[in-house]
Amino acid sequence: MRINQSPAWRGGMLALAFACAMGGTAAAQWVSLPLPGTPRTPDGKPNLNAPTPRTADGKLDLSGIWRADNQRWNENLVPAGTDAPMLPWAAELYKHRVETFGWDRPEAYCMPHGVPDAMTVAGIPFKILQMPGVTVLLFEEFHKYRQIHTDGRQLPVNPEPAWYGYSIGRWEGDTFVVQTAGFREGSWLDNNGHPHSDALRTTERFRRVNFGHLEVDVAIDDPKTYSRPWKSDTMRFTLQPDTELLEHFCENNRDLPVLEQYWRGQEQDWSSKSGKK
Repeated sequence: MRINQSPAWRGGMLALAFACAMGGTAAAQWVSLPLPGTPRTPDGKPNLNAPTPRTADGKLDLSGIWRADNQRWNENLVPAGTDAPMLPWAAELYKHRVETFGWDRPEAYCMPHGVPDAMTVAGIPFKILQMPGVTVLLFEEFHKYRQIHTDGRQLPVNPEPAWYGYSIGRWEGDTFVVQTAGFREGSWLDNNGHPHSDALRTTERFRRVNFGHLEVDVAIDDPKTYSRPWKSDTMRFTLQPDTELLEHFCENNRDLPVLEQYWRGQEQDWSSKSGKK
């Protein structure tokens, strides 16, 4: 489903809704802090094209601070020029979210992004810590974290729903494959508002191309929301060397009641006009 909208209008409304809820820092990072183990060019700068590092057991090491190369994947997870195969109820909900500029997205209420949405905020990085038995993602935004268990366990059956679900990972050659289920309803797949249900299962495939570049593909399988499984665009991330995550938290969004009043009024106007036709 493709819906035309004004980028300027959307950008302005999103900035107003989101910025007022945030505390701490957005994109500014720690001052330059040369870290050991970082390959460098002759002039001392980090060499992002150096070979991919590996762990002691020979697997690719995904560890590092990463940031999405393009905000487009945060806005719309679906590959350019295609549509997600939404069921009628999901298509109607998606249409409504786009038309109202997503003012009521979860993060406007200081709730976390979902999967893979939390990784795709281009201005705010995340950190991967790859360890034996578990890989942890630390999100600078809202100071949240996600665990991917690699100790051989299976996905839980009928778990308590969680914002990031429950994740297990395994290696297929040089690709780290992550399966996640047990999602709580309410998160969005992207800022445009592609929905999901509690039946959502995602499969992410992480590939570290070289020292400074990471690629991730995501497969979406949710029979309650989509007529068939579908895949995201390939998302690309660049390492943020010689730096560290900073504190970022969500404060009370004082502008949210104003936005809510406005959009509820718009919805009532639309409903009344539709009823007169």
